[in-house]
Amino acid sequence: MYVIRINYVPLHRMANSENKNNLITWLVLLGDVVAYGVLVHVCVRFLPEYCSPAVNHHPDIASVIGMLCLLLFSLVIPPVVHRRRLQVRDITVRNLMVVVLTQLLFGVVWHMMVTETSNEISYFVVMSIGLFTLLVLLRILEKFLLGKLRRNGRNTRNVLFVGSDPGNKAIYDELISDPTTGYRVVGYYSDDEIEEAPEAMVKRGNRDDFRRILSGEMTPEFPIDEIYCSLSHAEDAEIRNIMRYCDREVIRFIYVPRIFPNLQLSLRPEIIGNSVVYTNHREPLMALGNKILKRAFDVFFSILVLILLAPFVPIIALIVKLQSPGPLFFKQTRTGMNGCNFTCIKFRSMHVNDEADSRQATKDDPRKFSFGDFMRKYNIDELPQFYNVLRGDMSIVGPRPHMTMHTEKYAAMIEKYMVRHFAKPGITGLAQVTGYRGETENLWQMEGRIRKDIWYIENWTFWLDIQICFKTLGTMFVHDENAY
Repeated sequence: MYVIRINYVPLHRMANSENKNNLITWLVLLGDVVAYGVLVHVCVRFLPEYCSPAVNHHPDIASVIGMLCLLLFSLVIPPVVHRRRLQVRDITVRNLMVVVLTQLLFGVVWHMMVTETSNEISYFVVMSIGLFTLLVLLRILEKFLLGKLRRNGRNTRNVLFVGSDPGNKAIYDELISDPTTGYRVVGYYSDDEIEEAPEAMVKRGNRDDFRRILSGEMTPEFPIDEIYCSLSHAEDAEIRNIMRYCDREVIRFIYVPRIFPNLQLSLRPEIIGNSVVYTNHREPLMALGNKILKRAFDVFFSILVLILLAPFVPIIALIVKLQSPGPLFFKQTRTGMNGCNFTCIKFRSMHVNDEADSRQATKDDPRKFSFGDFMRKYNIDELPQFYNVLRGDMSIVGPRPHMTMHTEKYAAMIEKYMVRHFAKPGITGLAQVTGYRGETENLWQMEGRIRKDIWYIENWTFWLDIQICFKTLGTMFVHDENAY
């Protein structure tokens, strides 16, 4: 769920919060500087062969210079461990930048001060690796300690919601999902109840009660640090009134785009130039870097599989021919990315029949021959599709491609069915490893598969692909009862 944050935070009101955060920052900086000094002496004591002679002879001077360099760049790129929504990537990138810049500056200063320069590169490498590792461990410890502090009710921020839109509940779920972020939801004001709101999300009153708070007639029961507002754009006068109140009381105002439950639709912001627009689907694979990463993995892994598969093709061909006359490969037109059709290739697992393009395989399907049944159980029949991946028709992971007949059938029955074609179809997919593989006897099964496919498209990460691959690999050893 995305939000639009409008920050009007005068310094005089934020003094207490900033002072607390500044104290945390300075304590972290102090820990980093001390850790650097300790690390230099540890290297000199236990790894003298990797230290330059000058550092071995003058570890105290090297420590002081390095500590000053670290302090300088830590002030330029300060640690952000106090942030409530902090990604591991943020910590890693900041630490890496600080370490590299610190060591480069130390190297320049140290090189100007000493005449003996042997082992400088090895010292640079050892100290860089050691310092980066140490800073990451310190951040983990600091985040843990800060989390304990916030769990005990310290360093928290009080959050109030306005409106009954489901978007507010989605934000509530995000805020409380990690107690270490220190958010404390004090409730919401709305004329209507928020559907399926947890007991902790207390309704404090109706909109008239909240208007009295805005006008100063009523005082809120709790101090408010942030207000999340999800009202209709038609209520722009009300929204402006809330923003003015937030400006006056120095409260952070966050507008939550509305969710439309009847349409099963949420609007997400995107930036086009200097403008914010809204789309009903977020697609991480639209980003060029993600496209390149996924395609590179597809090509590399497909080539590897096809090379390993090549020696077994004659054996598979012989067995197939002995059990069932006809071609080795089964080719079928299926629906691919953007609704375009392509030819999907598989090892043939059924006798040649006239229903191949209109009827799904069933558990005891008489069209299957014995080796074909074995191949289907262990996904062997899907292996030729790595050629489709190499060609670019498919990806290793993605929504499974359906027969064109099924595309036409279910597109008319399921409203968001065609959304799954915003991504390349996959040999395996999230739906297949979460219980939606195989025959779809009932409509709810296909609806469940579509929900999984759309979730995959909107929440794609490279790590998610890796997880799905490992789960798929597991089905080759632990038989999936839906594989037939």
